[in-house]
This record gives sequence, C-alpha cells and structure tokens, in this order.
Amino acid sequence: MLVVMQSNATEEQVRAVCQRIEALGFRPHPIPGAGRTAIGITGNSGAVDTSSLESMPGVVECIPVSKPYKLVGRDIKEENTIVRVPTPSGEVTFGGKAVAVVAGPCAIETREQAFTIAERIRASGTRLFRGGAYKPRTSPYTFQGLGEEGLRILADIREKFGLGIVTEAIDNDSLDLVERYADVIQIGARNMQNFSLLKRAGHTRKAVLLKRGMSATLDEFLMAAEYVMSEGNYQVILCERGVRTFADHTRNTLDLSVIPAVQRLSHLPIVVDPSHGTGRRNKVLPLSRAAVAAGADGLLVEVHHDPAHALSDGPQSILPEEFDQLVREVRAIAAVLGRTLN
Repeated sequence: MLVVMQSNATEEQVRAVCQRIEALGFRPHPIPGAGRTAIGITGNSGAVDTSSLESMPGVVECIPVSKPYKLVGRDIKEENTIVRVPTPSGEVTFGGKAVAVVAGPCAIETREQAFTIAERIRASGTRLFRGGAYKPRTSPYTFQGLGEEGLRILADIREKFGLGIVTEAIDNDSLDLVERYADVIQIGARNMQNFSLLKRAGHTRKAVLLKRGMSATLDEFLMAAEYVMSEGNYQVILCERGVRTFADHTRNTLDLSVIPAVQRLSHLPIVVDPSHGTGRRNKVLPLSRAAVAAGADGLLVEVHHDPAHALSDGPQSILPEEFDQLVREVRAIAAVLGRTLN
C-alpha cells in the first residue's frame, strides 16, 4: 500500500500519517520525491483499510501496490534515487548524471600491496577504493582475507589518499566491524539471500552495495534489496556481477540486459562488476565500455599491480595502466550520453 501526500503537505502532516500507520500495526516508510512525499506501508499480510488514512490532512490518495517489492519499485518513487557517499576528497554519487567508478584489489593482502594500488587508483581521479578484508571462498584452503587487520589498512588508505572505502561484510559479526571502517558496505553474491544479514544491513546508516546472486532472477534480486529497505536503510546500490550459464569462455555471463530492466522497475541505482562478470582480464575493458553505454550508474573494477601473484582472483584483475585506459574510455562514452565520471 502507498499513501501519496499532497505536494504542499507539511512535515507535521506526514508525521501524523506515519503515526496512524503505526497505530494500525504496520510500518511506515516516508520517501520524499521531487514533487511530493509518498509513504510506503509494510508489515501487512493483506489489504489495508485505507478509510482512516484517506481522510487525514495532506493525503491525496492511497494506492495498492501489486508487486511483491513495495519500497524498491517505481510505484513508490518515480524519480531515480541518488545514493550519496561522502569521501575525504568529495562526495561520490550513484544514480544521477555522474557515473561512479570503484576500483582496487579483490583482497587486501599486505599493507604494501594495498597502498601501491591505492596510489595508482587515486592518481586516475577515482575516489572510491574497493578491497576485501573478508573473502568468502569456495575452498576452505584458499586465502580468506586479513579480517580486522585488513580493515585497519583500508582505514589508513582512506586517511592517506582521501579515498572512500567499499568492502564486504560476510555475516552479522563482520558487518559490525565493517560498519566502523567502510563508507559503503558490500553484500556479496553468495549472501544475496542471507536474509538475516540483509536485515542487519538495513539497520546501518551506511550505503549498501548489493550484488546479484549468481543464479538470481531479477525479482529475487529486487526482493533482496527490499529486505534492506524494509528495515529503514534506503541507500541501496544494486550490482550486476554475472550469472551462471553454460558458457565456458568466461567465468560468468555478464547480464547487461538487466540494467534497463532494473531501471524500468526500480528507482535504485545499478552498477556493474565486469571483473567477476567475466573472470578474464582481457574482457574487463570492453565490457566496462558496454556497461556504461547501456546506462550503468557505475563500475566496480578489480585492479592489481602484480596479478600473477595475487592471492585472490588474479586472472580477472587488470593492471593499473589498463585501469587508466578504462577511465579514459568510459569517460568518453559517458560524455556521449550527457554524463560525467565522479
């Protein structure tokens, strides 16, 4: 159910409607729009008696929402959500006219490794650094990340280079730590349907970058975002990172068709991870260009100065000089579409 407020509705009127919704035993989600505020209602298992709401001051109408996702869809918010991420070197936005670029190694291996890559990332003009302190791996015998030591290295990178930090939480305990260090909390593909983790991410005030599960449908992807938003965190960035298919020439099949599909159904920004989406270094640049051309709101790219000796995902990590080329090329493509890089 969606309660649409008048364009001139006051904050007091919006608050009164929210209080009435709570009194009915449901949860209100006021989401301001460009012209008016809409209030989503969750927690109802069936139809809501709207008579007591429709007569309240400031209310235009109550609209039933037929889709299973209430807060993610454009029914509640027609204009695009812009997720704003503060960094020491300035704000980075997802979902507006600018295309955001996030880059760094798959995993934080050593302080020297992370600082070497961060220096090159910053020199390119990029302001968000990605790197895993916790690494969920298929084999229990491969490198699992440095844990809190890795987070401390990321914090030092933030201070020295002015880069915002994007890093993954793999469970509720690690999220408690990641929340203290990161500017954007990543939920990986393996955890897209870890519902307790999604709910916990909904209680943080940090932006959440949610990766699509490797076998997830679009509806399942959007419902995972709904879990985060239903707990009160509306700063969600969707990420396409490839799905499992029969193709054997690439690690995954990067589904760029999901970009316009998401943008038709949802107001949330969507970025693309061409590194995990292909698993092949020589495919990262062309698919980064294609992703921006298709309308992606950002890129999440793995960069390593010595990928042959990387402890995690070396074959899909591009070299710093290749990343410089990527930035130049996607900036040119973004300009054709009336967009910029931030």
